[in-house]
Parts: sequence; C-alpha cells; structure tokens
Amino acid sequence: MRFLVLLVALAAGAAQADVRVRVAATDPPADATLGRDQSFYVRIQYDADEPASLWARAYAGGKRIEKGWRSNASATYSGTGEALGWVEFYVPMDVDEIRIFAGGGKPYREWQVATHPVKLRWTDGPRVGETAPWVPELQRATAARWEAERRAAAAKPRSMGEAAFGLLVMPLFLGAVLACIGAPVWALWKWRGWWRLAAVLPFVVMAFVVARIVIDTSRDPTSHNLWPFEIVYSGAAGLALIVVLALVRRFTRAGARAS
Repeated sequence: MRFLVLLVALAAGAAQADVRVRVAATDPPADATLGRDQSFYVRIQYDADEPASLWARAYAGGKRIEKGWRSNASATYSGTGEALGWVEFYVPMDVDEIRIFAGGGKPYREWQVATHPVKLRWTDGPRVGETAPWVPELQRATAARWEAERRAAAAKPRSMGEAAFGLLVMPLFLGAVLACIGAPVWALWKWRGWWRLAAVLPFVVMAFVVARIVIDTSRDPTSHNLWPFEIVYSGAAGLALIVVLALVRRFTRAGARAS
C-alpha cells in the first residue's frame, strides 16, 4: 500500500513539473515580409517548475519546415522570466505558425509549450525595418546567462574518468585520422595489380563524401553540421576495407604469389 502511495506521489510531482509559456511580443509583427537572413524574434515569458531550454520553430500547413532555416540555441531557464527565441530563413519561405518547444527533465524530453499564428514571408531581398528595443536587451541577457552557465561548468570539478577521457580523446582522434589515411597509402605502396586498385577505393569514397558535403552546404549551410564526423566515418570504412583485404591476402597468400 505504501508503495502505491509513493508511486502516486511521484506521478503527481512529475505531472506538476511543467513549463508554462506565453508569447508576449514579436518583432517584426506577426503579419510581415522579411528579407533574406532576417530574424523573426519572439519575446517568450515563461514560468518553469524545472530547468528547461526554449526554442522557436517555424511551421507551414501544420508541418515543421525542415530546410532553409536557422533558429536560436537555448540556455537553461527556471523560475519566472523572459527568454528570446528567433527563427530566420535564407531561402524564400511562407510561414503560418511559430511554435515554442521546451526541453529538459529527467529523463530528458522535448515538448511543445506554445503556438503563435503568423503570416510571414521571407524573400531574397534585404532586411526590412529596425529591431525593437527589447530585442538587444534580451540578447544581452541571453549572452550573460550563457556566460554564467559556461563559468559554472568550468568551475565544476571533473571526475577521474572525465579527466582521463579529456586527455585521451585528442590523441585517439589524431591516431584514428592518421590510420585512416596511412593504411590506404601503405597499401598503394606495397600492393600490385588488382590489389592496388582496390586500395584506391577508400580515397574514392572520401572524395565522394567531401564533394557531397561541399555541394550540399552550398545549397543549405545547415545540411552537414557534423561534417568532420562524416569524413572520419568514411575514413574508418576505408580503413576497415584495407584491413579486410590485408587479411585476405595473408590467409590466401595472394601477396606472396604477387611478389
């Protein structure tokens, strides 16, 4: 019986922990035409029972717009106050709704906390109008919050495991990069015939990945935010191929026959 009472209490506490949000103002107004890369700012009033991040997202026809946009990152907010959200497009776009999302809790989750109907059109033209006075005020407050969070994180003592990982991660990363490049180069130098042609494949894959990143980011700068990892993954695939080919050569004695 006590166990059931405890579960009910925990469930009630989780249900009460929430983030209540209201869109207090926008800049420019909700019915406006904006230029390329011009931000639509949202003044968010919040009342948060638990620390949470707040983001603005653009929608059209009830669906989230996936490409051609940028929006605010978020500090962590709790208690009562104001936050700044924004979204901007670098391609022509019509938007009919701005939704505010919160993220936080344990376990972590993201959920919608407010909607605001708009009639916005982004064009390829220049920016239109001047920024409202509350926008730079909230920008300064947001920058100060980010700095406070950075200092708090820097002052927090690291565990032995975190310290060891921090010391090892860069040498391991550099070693992986050198192995991904060095293994195909070694194979090209050592192998002959069809084996040498096979050793070229990692470079072909790498060239394809890099070319795709360059082309895609020229169209949409946000399309490959983790591009270094894409290159490393393609290099790891090439390294795995060289290792497999080397094992095949060893166990079939193909290398001995070739020499």
